[in-house]
Amino acid sequence: MSPSAALRILIVAPETLSPDPDDALAGWHAERSRRLRIGLLEAGCNIVAVLPADAYLPERVAQIQPDMIIVDAESEARDTLEHVVMATRDARRPIVLFTDDEDTSHVRDAIAAGVSAYVVAGLAPERVKPVLEVAMARFHHEEGLRRELADARNQLHERKQVDRAKGILMERLGCTEAQAYARLRKMSMDKGLRLAELAQRLIDAHDLLA
Repeated sequence: MSPSAALRILIVAPETLSPDPDDALAGWHAERSRRLRIGLLEAGCNIVAVLPADAYLPERVAQIQPDMIIVDAESEARDTLEHVVMATRDARRPIVLFTDDEDTSHVRDAIAAGVSAYVVAGLAPERVKPVLEVAMARFHHEEGLRRELADARNQLHERKQVDRAKGILMERLGCTEAQAYARLRKMSMDKGLRLAELAQRLIDAHDLLA
């Protein structure tokens, strides 16, 4: 989904849009945050909520189900990211971080934790849309790689299950590997089970009686 398709955005940010008028730094942060939100709206995004990074964030994220999370961090981006990463642990979503914290020593850790884009010192509103598009594309690419890796690991695990089940049949029935495999195939078809599932059941029964 592209930002132009009304991307549902959850912003994680401190309350900075109405700062103390005597606090120049807070005013600067508020202006940067305001420009970011203008950029999101101009990009066609739907800002569904603005929440603080607190203990309630995981529950709120689960309720709102946003398409993307924008982290608008004045400083201490590492602490804010920990909350956001925990909130998206069970249902991964693209995370884009906009921060004034010029200490980029933890960028590598942030990317490893799931941040799709890390933007330091803000940016012009017209540049928000391209950043989100790249972040979304990167997220989908990485999710595809994760699925491929998970599938490969699952296939390897299932192959080991089938190999062990074949070994059990070969030992008990005194048959060859090909005969054991053919027997497993027939049993799986007769019972309407996947080969790996049948193999696991056979292994469980063998271990129970061992």
